[in-house]
Amino acid sequence: MLASLSRAARRRLLQASAALLVVCGLLVWWLVPFGSSEPSGRVTFSTGVPTGVYQRYGELLRQALATDLPDVSIALKNSEGSQQNLARLASGEADFTVATADAVAQYQRDGKPGHDRLRGCARLYDDYVQLVVRKDSAVRSVADLRGLRVGVGQEGSGVRLIADRVLAAGGLTPDVDIKPVSAGIDTMPGLLERGRLDAFFWSGGLPTQAVQELSDRLPVRLVPLSAALVDKVHDVGESTRHYRSAVIPADAYARAQDGQEVATLAVANLLVTTDAADPALVEGFTRTVIRSRDRIGRQVHPAQLVDLRTAIYTEPLSLHEGARRYYRSVKP
Repeated sequence: MLASLSRAARRRLLQASAALLVVCGLLVWWLVPFGSSEPSGRVTFSTGVPTGVYQRYGELLRQALATDLPDVSIALKNSEGSQQNLARLASGEADFTVATADAVAQYQRDGKPGHDRLRGCARLYDDYVQLVVRKDSAVRSVADLRGLRVGVGQEGSGVRLIADRVLAAGGLTPDVDIKPVSAGIDTMPGLLERGRLDAFFWSGGLPTQAVQELSDRLPVRLVPLSAALVDKVHDVGESTRHYRSAVIPADAYARAQDGQEVATLAVANLLVTTDAADPALVEGFTRTVIRSRDRIGRQVHPAQLVDLRTAIYTEPLSLHEGARRYYRSVKP
């Protein structure tokens, strides 16, 4: 049939056919969501000790993610804290975690495996250092801990990192001048209550449930960490620049504080992943973290402090491309 047509007619027919193919191609491109499929699969979120803020935050975030990313299965994995969390990310044992900025900086400073692959998703909330003693204790400063049994956090925790630095700033050598007890927030309150500790360090969001419950059972108080002490902590090394002087509000632990603010130091928590994470997954993860703030904050008070305006500042980590996409999408 094509042979019986004139050359001009054949040319017009071929041109029309080509145009039809182009239109069909555009329709397929428009209707089929190439490259926009929802994230799916299984990811591991490394949290913290069972009674800590990291774990509770992870549990509630997983619930929010189940709604926002229904094809993604989130497995939570307990840990000793920030240092272990970062090691798990670097080894591929975990896909996301929460870690303090000082622990991240130290991990980088030490050149540990995979340090250059770590990426930030969001700045979350601040941890506050809490030095807890019985209310009738003679301890009034860090220097007064000399010779005492002191809970300093578990080996892989951010608490241990901060406790060692605070002790050094107070003129004490951690392994010489005190009797360090390696324990987490899941056991330290009970040890203090049973008389097996004289004091313990904790670094976490306010209020931390385990400390709150201890103060309800036992007369305790918080030992102030002065601005002058924080200045000395800053002298330890570069990664200490992430600490700042702060106060624990008077109503954080009403029974332990007797209506008084307590001076301390604070450090930011970061949501961390690696450069290997799928950008679409990271974008969705970051979106849920920001959007679920109020919902999670009703049960985990520190989460109320997650703020879109500051979440983008994940120093010392570069933002993951997926997180960057999210922040660009909500930029006014």
